[in-house]
Amino acid sequence: MTLAASRIDTGDTAWLLAATALVLLMTPGLALFYGGMVRAKSVLNMLMMSFVSIALVTVVWLTAGYSLAFGPDAFGGLVGGLEHAGMAGIGADSVQGSVPTLLFATFQLTFAIITAALISGAVADRVKFGAWLVFVPVWALLVYVPVAHWVWGPGGWIHDGLGALDFAGGMPVEIASGASGLALCLVLGPRLGFKKDAMRPHNLPMVVLGAGLLWFGWFGFNAGSALGANGLAAAAFLNTLAAGCTGLLGWLLVEQRRDGHPTTLGAASGAVAGLVAITPSCGVVSLLGALVVGLAAGVVCSYAVGWKFRFDYDDSLDVVGVHLVGGIIGTLLIGVFAVHTMTGGAEGLLYGGGLGQLGRQLVGVLAVGLYAFGATYGIGTAIDRFLGMRADEEHERTGLDLTVHAESAYDHGVLGHGAPVSSSLPVAQKAKPQA
Repeated sequence: MTLAASRIDTGDTAWLLAATALVLLMTPGLALFYGGMVRAKSVLNMLMMSFVSIALVTVVWLTAGYSLAFGPDAFGGLVGGLEHAGMAGIGADSVQGSVPTLLFATFQLTFAIITAALISGAVADRVKFGAWLVFVPVWALLVYVPVAHWVWGPGGWIHDGLGALDFAGGMPVEIASGASGLALCLVLGPRLGFKKDAMRPHNLPMVVLGAGLLWFGWFGFNAGSALGANGLAAAAFLNTLAAGCTGLLGWLLVEQRRDGHPTTLGAASGAVAGLVAITPSCGVVSLLGALVVGLAAGVVCSYAVGWKFRFDYDDSLDVVGVHLVGGIIGTLLIGVFAVHTMTGGAEGLLYGGGLGQLGRQLVGVLAVGLYAFGATYGIGTAIDRFLGMRADEEHERTGLDLTVHAESAYDHGVLGHGAPVSSSLPVAQKAKPQA
């Protein structure tokens, strides 16, 4: 992310307002994407885990998160201070670069929201909703906030000290969420019937709709990270489109060669994989680099989603296979395809930059991945010990929609004499014919 001037530019502000709305829309889009991928008995629970993250992370971000992530460095590049806790000292006339500081803080908030929501896909169908309500704010404060400071905050050690590049969130968003999802998978254990029962997506049109909304919002995510209505935003926008397309095509090519048929789920997953990978590199690689980054992610992630069966970790909706692996690919390939016309200096291996930038990217990937995994494993273990994170076996078998939320996603009919179906009735009573 780039910062420059010190007075408000109306064009930059207008674009960032739109980009912020686009990124916020990604979380409802993610809810639909994930909701369609689970079985019908837990679709509402999946939607709720994303929607409640909006509220929880917003409260954490405004009270302390923004200050710790983007406030002046206070601990040697590790985290900022609390001088802006509760948004203290920031008013309508405060400026960050060429946009209002309040807008910049809100834009960054939308990143934190969707990063927390992404983790829910790894533990779908089996986490207690009450435990999730505790996990999200704690995780946002202890994992996302410091990593965001490392990568984007003033004095952050990964950017300012190490010199690794990350334009829009390969490390704080994709790698952090993927590594954290893996940690929670291990804390919770596999779903009942994992590797035995068919657990197919219950609503593929919903998956495609969710993927489309994610793709739409991703333009705000990546092009908005230029923090201005300028050529860099345009380049990031085009690179995002290109990588999403080659990611989609790469995944389908693998499916055709391996399975004999390209699938709708594969198309949606491939597009997301390409978008994940281009996130860190959209503002530092050329169009050719973007095409290769997306293609590499589509191909590799299509294989990576199957690793859970080989290594026995139940990543329900492939957060590890798509977001962790895709984020690693996109972040590392900066060290290969970065061009000085985009970065203003740093160059990748392919353009004569040597191995130095690739090495710096690797150190950043390892640091963020290991920290996010270790911290999340500790948070999950502590919550599991004191509150219990795993849903009861009976609730998991019946489905979390009815047992936790007392609702069913697909009760559209009515009982006799126009009486509405009550979602709180047992399933057997709902199905009983009326006299």
